[in-house]
Amino acid sequence: MGIKIVDTALRDGHQSLFATRMTTKEILEVLSDMDNAGYYALEVWGGATFDACLRFLNEDPWERLRLIRKACKKTKLQMLFRGQNILGYKHYPDDIVDKFVEKSLINGIDIIRVFDALNDIRNLEAAVTATKRYGGHCQVAFCYTTSPIHTVDYFVEMAKKIEAMGADSICIKDMSGVLLPEDAYQLVSQLKANTKLPIELHSHCTAGAAHVTYMKAIEAGVDIIDTALSPLSSGTSQPPSETFQYMLQGTKYDPELNLEHLKIAAEKIKKIRDKYLANGLLNPKALSVNPNILQYQVPGGMLSNLMSQLKNQGAIDRYEEVLREVPLVRADLGYPPLVTPLSQMVGTQAVMNVLTGERYKLVPEEIKDYLRGHYGASPGLIDSALRKKIINEDKVIDYRPANDLAPQFEHLKAKYRDLIKTDEDVLSIALFENVAVNFLENKYQPKTEDKTEVFEINLHV
Repeated sequence: MGIKIVDTALRDGHQSLFATRMTTKEILEVLSDMDNAGYYALEVWGGATFDACLRFLNEDPWERLRLIRKACKKTKLQMLFRGQNILGYKHYPDDIVDKFVEKSLINGIDIIRVFDALNDIRNLEAAVTATKRYGGHCQVAFCYTTSPIHTVDYFVEMAKKIEAMGADSICIKDMSGVLLPEDAYQLVSQLKANTKLPIELHSHCTAGAAHVTYMKAIEAGVDIIDTALSPLSSGTSQPPSETFQYMLQGTKYDPELNLEHLKIAAEKIKKIRDKYLANGLLNPKALSVNPNILQYQVPGGMLSNLMSQLKNQGAIDRYEEVLREVPLVRADLGYPPLVTPLSQMVGTQAVMNVLTGERYKLVPEEIKDYLRGHYGASPGLIDSALRKKIINEDKVIDYRPANDLAPQFEHLKAKYRDLIKTDEDVLSIALFENVAVNFLENKYQPKTEDKTEVFEINLHV
Protein backbone atom coordinates (compact mmCIF):
# COMPACT_ATOMS: atom_id res chain seq x y z
CA MET A 1 0.00 0.00 0.00
CA GLY A 2 1.41 3.37 -1.04
CA ILE A 3 1.87 6.60 0.84
CA LYS A 4 -1.28 8.64 1.46
CA ILE A 5 -1.15 12.31 0.55
CA VAL A 6 -3.03 15.23 2.08
CA ASP A 7 -2.99 18.34 -0.11
CA THR A 8 -2.74 21.60 1.83
CA ALA A 9 -2.96 24.13 -1.03
CA LEU A 10 -6.47 25.26 -0.11
CA ARG A 11 -5.54 25.99 3.53
CA ASP A 12 -1.91 26.04 4.59
CA GLY A 13 -0.63 26.67 1.05
CA HIS A 14 -2.22 30.08 0.70
CA GLN A 15 -1.95 30.78 4.43
CA SER A 16 1.82 30.33 4.27
CA LEU A 17 2.30 32.23 1.00
CA PHE A 18 -0.22 35.07 0.94
CA ALA A 19 -1.90 35.46 4.31
CA THR A 20 -4.92 33.17 3.69
CA ARG A 21 -6.53 35.49 1.15
CA MET A 22 -7.79 32.87 -1.33
CA THR A 23 -11.52 33.34 -1.80
CA THR A 24 -14.23 30.68 -1.72
CA LYS A 25 -14.91 31.29 -5.43
CA GLU A 26 -11.25 30.60 -6.26
CA ILE A 27 -11.25 27.44 -4.14
CA LEU A 28 -14.36 26.11 -5.84
CA GLU A 29 -12.76 26.61 -9.28
CA VAL A 30 -10.15 23.91 -8.60
CA LEU A 31 -12.05 21.54 -6.31
CA SER A 32 -13.47 19.16 -8.94
CA ASP A 33 -10.07 18.16 -10.31
CA MET A 34 -8.48 17.97 -6.86
CA ASP A 35 -11.40 15.81 -5.68
CA ASN A 36 -10.75 13.42 -8.59
CA ALA A 37 -6.96 13.29 -8.13
CA GLY A 38 -6.91 10.46 -5.57
CA TYR A 39 -5.78 12.34 -2.47
CA TYR A 40 -6.36 10.81 0.95
CA ALA A 41 -7.70 14.18 2.14
CA LEU A 42 -7.77 17.89 1.31
CA GLU A 43 -6.95 20.40 4.03
CA VAL A 44 -9.47 23.15 3.33
CA TRP A 45 -10.49 24.80 6.63
CA GLY A 46 -9.28 25.85 10.05
CA GLY A 47 -6.02 27.61 10.84
CA ALA A 48 -6.36 31.26 9.84
CA THR A 49 -9.07 30.68 7.20
CA PHE A 50 -11.91 31.40 9.62
CA ASP A 51 -10.51 34.75 10.78
CA ALA A 52 -9.51 35.77 7.22
CA CYS A 53 -13.00 35.06 5.84
CA LEU A 54 -14.68 37.29 8.42
CA ARG A 55 -12.03 40.00 8.73
CA PHE A 56 -10.73 40.46 5.19
CA LEU A 57 -12.87 38.62 2.62
CA ASN A 58 -16.40 39.44 3.82
CA GLU A 59 -17.25 35.73 3.61
CA ASP A 60 -19.01 33.39 6.01
CA PRO A 61 -16.48 30.65 6.83
CA TRP A 62 -19.28 28.19 7.59
CA GLU A 63 -20.81 28.80 4.19
CA ARG A 64 -17.37 28.22 2.62
CA LEU A 65 -17.16 24.85 4.31
CA ARG A 66 -20.65 23.83 3.18
CA LEU A 67 -19.91 24.82 -0.43
CA ILE A 68 -16.61 22.89 -0.40
CA ARG A 69 -18.34 19.82 1.03
CA LYS A 70 -21.04 20.01 -1.62
CA ALA A 71 -18.45 20.20 -4.42
CA CYS A 72 -16.08 17.59 -2.95
CA LYS A 73 -17.81 14.22 -3.22
CA LYS A 74 -14.92 11.70 -3.08
CA THR A 75 -12.20 13.06 -0.83
CA LYS A 76 -12.09 13.55 2.93
CA LEU A 77 -11.95 17.12 4.19
CA GLN A 78 -9.49 18.08 6.91
CA MET A 79 -9.12 21.10 9.18
CA LEU A 80 -6.55 22.48 11.65
CA PHE A 81 -7.84 23.12 15.18
CA ARG A 82 -5.71 24.82 17.88
CA GLY A 83 -6.98 22.81 20.83
CA GLN A 84 -8.46 25.03 23.51
CA ASN A 85 -7.70 28.05 21.26
CA ILE A 86 -9.99 26.57 18.54
CA LEU A 87 -9.25 28.95 15.61
CA GLY A 88 -8.64 32.03 17.74
CA TYR A 89 -5.76 33.31 19.85
CA LYS A 90 -6.86 32.64 23.42
CA HIS A 91 -8.41 29.81 25.41
CA TYR A 92 -12.17 29.33 25.05
CA PRO A 93 -14.55 27.51 27.43
CA ASP A 94 -15.20 23.80 26.97
CA ASP A 95 -18.78 24.32 25.80
CA ILE A 96 -17.54 26.48 22.89
CA VAL A 97 -14.90 23.87 21.99
CA ASP A 98 -17.51 21.10 22.09
CA LYS A 99 -20.07 22.98 19.97
CA PHE A 100 -17.43 24.12 17.46
CA VAL A 101 -16.25 20.56 16.91
CA GLU A 102 -19.83 19.34 16.53
CA LYS A 103 -20.71 22.01 13.96
CA SER A 104 -17.43 21.54 12.04
CA LEU A 105 -18.27 17.87 11.54
CA ILE A 106 -21.92 18.54 10.71
CA ASN A 107 -20.95 21.11 8.09
CA GLY A 108 -18.57 18.79 6.29
CA ILE A 109 -15.23 18.16 8.02
CA ASP A 110 -14.07 14.53 8.29
CA ILE A 111 -10.64 14.87 9.96
CA ILE A 112 -9.81 17.34 12.73
CA ARG A 113 -6.10 17.89 13.38
CA VAL A 114 -5.75 19.17 16.95
CA PHE A 115 -2.60 20.69 18.43
CA ASP A 116 -1.46 22.87 21.32
CA ALA A 117 1.30 25.45 21.04
CA LEU A 118 3.01 24.15 24.19
CA ASN A 119 2.35 20.45 23.54
CA ASP A 120 0.35 20.54 26.78
CA ILE A 121 -1.90 17.47 26.55
CA ARG A 122 -4.42 19.04 28.93
CA ASN A 123 -5.20 21.74 26.37
CA LEU A 124 -6.20 19.03 23.86
CA GLU A 125 -8.61 17.05 26.05
CA ALA A 126 -11.84 18.93 25.27
CA ALA A 127 -11.27 18.94 21.50
CA VAL A 128 -10.27 15.27 21.38
CA THR A 129 -13.26 14.20 23.50
CA ALA A 130 -15.67 16.19 21.33
CA THR A 131 -14.23 14.91 18.03
CA LYS A 132 -14.65 11.32 19.19
CA ARG A 133 -18.12 12.03 20.62
CA TYR A 134 -19.41 13.36 17.30
CA GLY A 135 -17.81 10.70 15.12
CA GLY A 136 -14.93 12.57 13.53
CA HIS A 137 -11.43 11.28 12.84
CA CYS A 138 -9.27 12.87 15.54
CA GLN A 139 -5.67 13.45 14.55
CA VAL A 140 -3.52 14.86 17.35
CA ALA A 141 -0.39 16.76 16.31
CA PHE A 142 2.65 17.55 18.39
CA CYS A 143 4.65 20.66 17.54
CA TYR A 144 8.12 19.55 16.49
CA THR A 145 10.97 21.69 17.71
CA THR A 146 14.54 21.23 18.89
CA SER A 147 15.89 21.96 22.37
CA PRO A 148 17.50 20.05 25.25
CA ILE A 149 13.92 19.15 26.27
CA HIS A 150 12.57 18.07 22.87
CA THR A 151 14.35 14.77 22.29
CA VAL A 152 13.10 11.73 20.37
CA ASP A 153 12.17 10.18 23.73
CA TYR A 154 10.10 13.29 24.60
CA PHE A 155 8.06 12.96 21.41
CA VAL A 156 7.69 9.19 21.77
CA GLU A 157 6.31 9.61 25.29
CA MET A 158 3.94 12.28 24.02
CA ALA A 159 2.80 9.96 21.22
CA LYS A 160 1.98 7.28 23.78
CA LYS A 161 -0.16 9.78 25.70
CA ILE A 162 -1.86 10.83 22.46
CA GLU A 163 -2.67 7.20 21.68
CA ALA A 164 -4.05 6.70 25.21
CA MET A 165 -6.31 9.76 24.74
CA GLY A 166 -8.11 7.94 21.94
CA ALA A 167 -6.63 9.72 18.92
CA ASP A 168 -7.05 8.04 15.52
CA SER A 169 -3.71 9.21 14.12
CA ILE A 170 -0.65 11.30 15.02
CA CYS A 171 0.89 14.20 13.12
CA ILE A 172 4.46 15.45 13.38
CA LYS A 173 3.82 19.17 12.93
CA ASP A 174 7.10 20.78 11.86
CA MET A 175 5.81 24.33 11.52
CA SER A 176 9.28 25.86 11.05
CA GLY A 177 10.68 23.36 8.56
CA VAL A 178 13.55 22.51 10.92
CA LEU A 179 13.16 18.71 10.98
CA LEU A 180 16.25 17.34 9.22
CA PRO A 181 16.32 14.08 7.23
CA GLU A 182 18.24 11.83 9.64
CA ASP A 183 16.28 13.19 12.60
CA ALA A 184 13.04 12.45 10.74
CA TYR A 185 14.18 8.88 10.09
CA GLN A 186 14.96 8.33 13.77
CA LEU A 187 11.76 9.99 15.00
CA VAL A 188 9.41 8.16 12.63
CA SER A 189 11.16 4.84 13.28
CA GLN A 190 10.71 5.23 17.03
CA LEU A 191 7.10 6.37 16.71
CA LYS A 192 6.26 3.36 14.55
CA ALA A 193 7.97 1.07 17.06
CA ASN A 194 6.11 2.50 20.04
CA THR A 195 2.59 3.26 18.78
CA LYS A 196 0.04 1.55 16.56
CA LEU A 197 -1.41 4.77 15.16
CA PRO A 198 -0.84 6.01 11.58
CA ILE A 199 1.82 8.74 11.44
CA GLU A 200 1.53 11.85 9.26
CA LEU A 201 4.33 14.32 8.56
CA HIS A 202 3.71 18.02 8.04
CA SER A 203 6.64 20.32 7.26
CA HIS A 204 7.53 23.47 5.33
CA CYS A 205 10.14 24.13 2.64
CA THR A 206 11.33 27.32 4.36
CA ALA A 207 14.79 25.97 5.21
CA GLY A 208 15.17 23.93 2.01
CA ALA A 209 15.29 20.48 3.63
CA ALA A 210 11.68 19.27 3.46
CA HIS A 211 11.89 17.19 0.25
CA VAL A 212 14.73 15.06 1.60
CA THR A 213 13.17 14.96 5.07
CA TYR A 214 9.95 13.57 3.56
CA MET A 215 11.84 10.88 1.66
CA LYS A 216 13.69 9.74 4.79
CA ALA A 217 10.41 9.71 6.74
CA ILE A 218 8.84 7.60 3.99
CA GLU A 219 11.73 5.13 4.22
CA ALA A 220 11.18 4.98 7.99
CA GLY A 221 7.52 4.04 7.54
CA VAL A 222 5.54 7.29 7.73
CA ASP A 223 1.97 6.68 6.52
CA ILE A 224 0.85 10.09 5.28
CA ILE A 225 2.61 13.24 4.03
CA ASP A 226 1.33 16.79 3.61
CA THR A 227 2.06 18.33 0.21
CA ALA A 228 0.63 21.24 -1.76
CA LEU A 229 -0.40 21.50 -5.40
CA SER A 230 2.68 22.92 -7.16
CA PRO A 231 1.64 26.58 -7.75
CA LEU A 232 1.02 26.97 -4.00
CA SER A 233 3.96 24.84 -2.86
CA SER A 234 7.58 25.41 -1.76
CA GLY A 235 9.02 28.52 -0.12
CA THR A 236 7.17 28.87 3.17
CA SER A 237 4.60 26.26 2.03
CA GLN A 238 4.79 22.45 1.70
CA PRO A 239 6.62 20.39 -0.96
CA PRO A 240 4.75 19.96 -4.28
CA SER A 241 2.24 17.13 -4.63
CA GLU A 242 3.08 16.36 -8.28
CA THR A 243 6.80 16.03 -7.54
CA PHE A 244 6.19 13.31 -4.98
CA GLN A 245 3.90 11.45 -7.34
CA TYR A 246 6.65 11.47 -9.99
CA MET A 247 9.35 10.48 -7.47
CA LEU A 248 7.36 7.63 -5.94
CA GLN A 249 5.62 6.35 -9.09
CA GLY A 250 6.21 2.66 -9.68
CA THR A 251 7.66 2.10 -6.20
CA LYS A 252 5.99 0.42 -3.24
CA TYR A 253 5.29 3.93 -1.95
CA ASP A 254 3.32 5.04 -5.06
CA PRO A 255 0.51 7.41 -3.94
CA GLU A 256 -1.31 6.70 -7.23
CA LEU A 257 -2.41 10.29 -7.76
CA ASN A 258 -3.98 11.16 -11.12
CA LEU A 259 -1.45 13.49 -12.74
CA GLU A 260 -3.87 14.63 -15.45
CA HIS A 261 -6.32 15.97 -12.90
CA LEU A 262 -3.43 17.55 -10.97
CA LYS A 263 -2.18 19.23 -14.14
CA ILE A 264 -5.59 20.77 -14.87
CA ALA A 265 -5.99 21.92 -11.25
CA ALA A 266 -2.46 23.36 -11.24
CA GLU A 267 -3.11 25.40 -14.38
CA LYS A 268 -6.19 26.93 -12.75
CA ILE A 269 -4.49 27.62 -9.44
CA LYS A 270 -1.42 29.07 -11.18
CA LYS A 271 -3.60 31.88 -12.56
CA ILE A 272 -4.95 32.51 -9.06
CA ARG A 273 -1.42 32.57 -7.61
CA ASP A 274 -0.22 34.99 -10.30
CA LYS A 275 -3.04 37.37 -9.40
CA TYR A 276 -1.72 37.56 -5.83
CA LEU A 277 1.84 38.01 -7.08
CA ALA A 278 0.67 40.91 -9.24
CA ASN A 279 -1.31 42.64 -6.47
CA GLY A 280 1.54 42.28 -3.97
CA LEU A 281 -0.18 40.01 -1.44
CA LEU A 282 2.22 37.24 -2.43
CA ASN A 283 5.72 38.55 -1.72
CA PRO A 284 8.30 36.74 -3.90
CA LYS A 285 10.42 36.34 -0.74
CA ALA A 286 7.83 33.84 0.51
CA LEU A 287 8.80 31.58 -2.41
CA SER A 288 12.50 31.57 -1.50
CA VAL A 289 14.55 29.42 0.88
CA ASN A 290 16.17 30.64 4.10
CA PRO A 291 18.63 28.11 5.60
CA ASN A 292 19.34 30.53 8.50
CA ILE A 293 16.18 29.14 10.07
CA LEU A 294 18.17 25.99 10.82
CA GLN A 295 20.69 28.03 12.80
CA TYR A 296 18.24 30.13 14.79
CA GLN A 297 15.27 27.70 14.80
CA VAL A 298 13.02 30.62 13.92
CA PRO A 299 10.00 30.16 11.58
CA GLY A 300 9.90 32.23 8.40
CA GLY A 301 6.87 34.24 9.51
CA MET A 302 8.62 35.10 12.75
CA LEU A 303 11.72 36.32 10.86
CA SER A 304 9.65 38.73 8.76
CA ASN A 305 7.79 39.90 11.88
CA LEU A 306 11.07 40.66 13.65
CA MET A 307 12.32 42.63 10.65
CA SER A 308 9.08 44.62 10.59
CA GLN A 309 9.30 45.44 14.31
CA LEU A 310 12.91 46.60 13.97
CA LYS A 311 12.21 48.71 10.88
CA ASN A 312 9.39 50.46 12.74
CA GLN A 313 11.84 51.21 15.56
CA GLY A 314 14.55 52.39 13.15
CA ALA A 315 16.78 49.60 14.42
CA ILE A 316 17.10 47.18 11.50
CA ASP A 317 20.88 47.26 12.01
CA ARG A 318 20.32 45.24 15.22
CA TYR A 319 18.59 42.36 13.43
CA GLU A 320 21.41 39.83 13.99
CA GLU A 321 21.62 40.88 17.64
CA VAL A 322 17.90 40.15 18.06
CA LEU A 323 18.24 36.80 16.28
CA ARG A 324 20.94 35.81 18.77
CA GLU A 325 18.68 36.89 21.64
CA VAL A 326 15.71 34.77 20.50
CA PRO A 327 17.12 31.36 21.57
CA LEU A 328 18.23 32.89 24.89
CA VAL A 329 14.71 34.15 25.64
CA ARG A 330 13.28 30.82 24.56
CA ALA A 331 15.60 29.00 26.96
CA ASP A 332 14.63 31.39 29.80
CA LEU A 333 10.96 30.57 29.16
CA GLY A 334 11.41 26.80 29.30
CA TYR A 335 11.88 26.15 25.55
CA PRO A 336 8.35 26.71 24.22
CA PRO A 337 7.90 25.68 20.57
CA LEU A 338 8.04 28.72 18.31
CA VAL A 339 4.51 28.54 16.97
CA THR A 340 1.58 30.99 17.28
CA PRO A 341 1.22 32.66 19.75
CA LEU A 342 4.54 31.80 21.44
CA SER A 343 6.67 32.71 18.43
CA GLN A 344 5.30 36.27 18.45
CA MET A 345 5.71 36.54 22.22
CA VAL A 346 9.31 35.31 22.28
CA GLY A 347 10.24 37.48 19.29
CA THR A 348 8.75 40.62 20.82
CA GLN A 349 10.56 39.97 24.11
CA ALA A 350 13.86 39.51 22.27
CA VAL A 351 13.37 42.86 20.51
CA MET A 352 12.57 44.59 23.82
CA ASN A 353 15.60 43.05 25.52
CA VAL A 354 17.95 44.27 22.80
CA LEU A 355 16.49 47.75 22.27
CA THR A 356 16.19 48.66 25.97
CA GLY A 357 19.70 47.41 26.70
CA GLU A 358 18.41 45.54 29.77
CA ARG A 359 16.94 42.07 29.62
CA TYR A 360 13.30 41.94 30.80
CA LYS A 361 13.16 45.63 31.68
CA LEU A 362 9.98 45.73 29.59
CA VAL A 363 7.78 42.64 29.41
CA PRO A 364 4.55 42.20 27.37
CA GLU A 365 1.43 41.20 29.31
CA GLU A 366 1.24 37.97 27.26
CA ILE A 367 4.64 36.87 28.59
CA LYS A 368 3.44 37.61 32.12
CA ASP A 369 0.34 35.49 31.54
CA TYR A 370 2.53 32.69 30.20
CA LEU A 371 4.61 32.83 33.37
CA ARG A 372 1.40 32.72 35.42
CA GLY A 373 0.53 29.43 33.71
CA HIS A 374 -2.39 30.83 31.74
CA TYR A 375 -1.26 29.26 28.45
CA GLY A 376 -0.44 25.88 29.99
CA ALA A 377 2.69 24.17 31.28
CA SER A 378 6.07 25.23 29.92
CA PRO A 379 7.99 22.27 28.42
CA GLY A 380 11.05 22.94 30.61
CA LEU A 381 11.70 24.56 33.96
CA ILE A 382 11.64 28.35 34.28
CA ASP A 383 14.12 30.00 36.63
CA SER A 384 12.24 31.04 39.77
CA ALA A 385 14.25 34.26 40.14
CA LEU A 386 13.35 35.34 36.60
CA ARG A 387 9.69 34.49 37.17
CA LYS A 388 9.67 36.56 40.36
CA LYS A 389 11.41 39.48 38.64
CA ILE A 390 8.69 39.62 35.99
CA ILE A 391 5.47 38.75 37.87
CA ASN A 392 6.51 39.29 41.51
CA GLU A 393 4.31 37.18 43.80
CA ASP A 394 1.47 36.65 41.30
CA LYS A 395 -0.29 33.31 41.56
CA VAL A 396 1.00 30.64 39.18
CA ILE A 397 -1.61 28.03 38.27
CA ASP A 398 -0.63 24.40 37.78
CA TYR A 399 -3.94 23.14 36.40
CA ARG A 400 -5.57 23.25 32.96
CA PRO A 401 -6.19 26.97 32.23
CA ALA A 402 -9.67 26.35 30.76
CA ASN A 403 -10.85 25.10 34.17
CA ASP A 404 -11.27 28.77 35.09
CA LEU A 405 -13.51 29.56 32.11
CA ALA A 406 -17.30 29.61 32.60
CA PRO A 407 -19.60 28.26 29.86
CA GLN A 408 -20.33 30.94 27.29
CA PHE A 409 -22.44 29.58 24.42
CA GLU A 410 -25.90 30.14 25.88
CA HIS A 411 -24.89 33.55 27.22
CA LEU A 412 -23.76 34.72 23.76
CA LYS A 413 -26.83 33.18 22.15
CA ALA A 414 -29.06 35.23 24.45
CA LYS A 415 -26.95 38.40 24.16
CA TYR A 416 -27.15 38.40 20.35
CA ARG A 417 -30.57 36.81 19.90
CA ASP A 418 -31.72 39.70 17.70
CA LEU A 419 -28.77 39.26 15.35
CA ILE A 420 -27.89 35.57 15.10
CA LYS A 421 -29.83 33.06 13.01
CA THR A 422 -27.81 29.88 13.62
CA ASP A 423 -25.59 28.25 16.22
CA GLU A 424 -22.74 28.77 13.75
CA ASP A 425 -23.30 32.53 14.02
CA VAL A 426 -22.93 32.25 17.81
CA LEU A 427 -19.65 30.38 17.38
CA SER A 428 -18.30 33.02 15.01
CA ILE A 429 -19.08 35.65 17.64
CA ALA A 430 -17.52 33.52 20.39
CA LEU A 431 -14.19 33.45 18.54
CA PHE A 432 -14.01 36.94 17.05
CA GLU A 433 -16.76 38.94 18.71
CA ASN A 434 -16.36 42.43 17.24
CA VAL A 435 -15.35 41.26 13.77
CA ALA A 436 -18.12 38.65 13.60
CA VAL A 437 -20.82 41.01 14.87
CA ASN A 438 -19.85 43.55 12.22
CA PHE A 439 -19.90 40.85 9.53
CA LEU A 440 -23.28 39.47 10.61
CA GLU A 441 -24.85 42.93 10.81
CA ASN A 442 -23.79 43.56 7.21
CA LYS A 443 -25.00 40.11 6.19
CA TYR A 444 -28.41 40.16 7.87
CA GLN A 445 -29.11 43.87 8.27
CA PRO A 446 -27.54 45.61 5.27
CA LYS A 447 -27.72 49.37 5.54
CA THR A 448 -29.82 51.04 2.86
CA GLU A 449 -28.06 53.74 0.93
CA ASP A 450 -29.02 57.27 1.92
CA LYS A 451 -29.63 58.81 -1.51
CA THR A 452 -30.06 62.33 -0.11
CA GLU A 453 -26.68 62.19 1.56
CA VAL A 454 -25.03 60.80 -1.57
CA PHE A 455 -26.65 63.56 -3.68
CA GLU A 456 -25.41 66.27 -1.32
CA ILE A 457 -21.89 64.85 -1.35
CA ASN A 458 -21.93 64.76 -5.14
CA LEU A 459 -22.90 68.44 -5.26
CA HIS A 460 -19.64 69.30 -3.55
CA VAL A 461 -17.42 67.13 -5.72
